[in-house]
Amino acid sequence: MNVEPSSPEETSPQPDSSSSQPTFRHGVHTTPLGKIYLATNGSALTGAWFEAQTHFGSESELGERVTVSSEPVLQQAARELDEYFDGDRRVFDVPLAPSGTDFQLAVWNALKDIPFGFTTTYGEISKIVGPHAPAQAVGQAVGRNRCIIFLPCHRVVAADGKLSGYSAGLDRKRFLLDFEAPASDADEGTLF
Repeated sequence: MNVEPSSPEETSPQPDSSSSQPTFRHGVHTTPLGKIYLATNGSALTGAWFEAQTHFGSESELGERVTVSSEPVLQQAARELDEYFDGDRRVFDVPLAPSGTDFQLAVWNALKDIPFGFTTTYGEISKIVGPHAPAQAVGQAVGRNRCIIFLPCHRVVAADGKLSGYSAGLDRKRFLLDFEAPASDADEGTLF
């Protein structure tokens, strides 16, 4: 699954200017970590933000508020989140199309490849996204992740293994890493 950018359609002179812009809709879903706002363009998930997190979606990114059950993409995203928190899902299948710069999209694509139960560092992601990509720039892109949990930015830690910034709060990051930790040392994969 690639992260596809969500961008306005090509505009041409039309009497109704609203038809030249994508129509975004959002719904709110409750998780064990609080309310999460899920946004869609109708064909993919374009955003997922915890209530009051840093870099929360703008009004234009959220669009009209609807019930989650009224939009198939939102319904799928909510179902997959429930399965994840129930311990029945490790990989998300809902299509993603967050908007961002080319660099942000490259970083977010790298996030989706971090497996459940594993972590990586900002420096390792910088090696993936391009030569000489500074870890600090990677950190900024990770912090602006528009599809929290679906693009698992919580799995990125500092080079020394310490937890560093998380736009939804370090308590949530710690919870998610503990939740995904292997059940025993005999399991494959380690977190640090």
